Amino acid sequence: MRKLIKVLKVLIWIAVVVVVVFVGGAYLLPGEAVVDRNVVVAAPPAKIFAIVGHLRRFNEWSPWADIDPATQYVWSGPDSGPGQVMTWVAQNAIVGSGKQTVVAVIENPSIATEIEFGPMGTAGATLKLTPVDDKTTGVTWSFSSPLGNIFDRWAGLMIGRAVGADFEKGLAKLKALAEQQAAGG
Repeated sequence: MRKLIKVLKVLIWIAVVVVVVFVGGAYLLPGEAVVDRNVVVAAPPAKIFAIVGHLRRFNEWSPWADIDPATQYVWSGPDSGPGQVMTWVAQNAIVGSGKQTVVAVIENPSIATEIEFGPMGTAGATLKLTPVDDKTTGVTWSFSSPLGNIFDRWAGLMIGRAVGADFEKGLAKLKALAEQQAAGG
């Protein structure tokens, strides 16, 4: 009986330590997930902005459009500028459902959006175009999401890998599309 009590005390102490490390460790982690990916495109900013500045063209270069072709999209608001809205509903959990709204546009240098993922919360995304020379442009796609609770902060450790890989695919598709259009194709 004494051995059983001793074992239970040890197990309780181990559980307490695990909980303290899990909770305390979470507050040492960042409160925001930030992901940035870059690509250089052989096209001037105006050619690239003609694609990314219109939310209705998002699926032409989106890394998620090919994952679930049955995804249903609805666009509303103006054709360009702030207020463009794209909502989507997918059965595929990777694509999920949500709403993306253009919140700020500076023609040729940037477009900023707010993305709502339902109960998973909101995030922000920005595409910035930086001329390298007359014929090439650096494109940076950024994502940021607040990590409010303990579980979100631990999950935030994996966001860079998951979202970053998707951003790289999307930027590769954007690069190919913009370069083809810049070449007159």
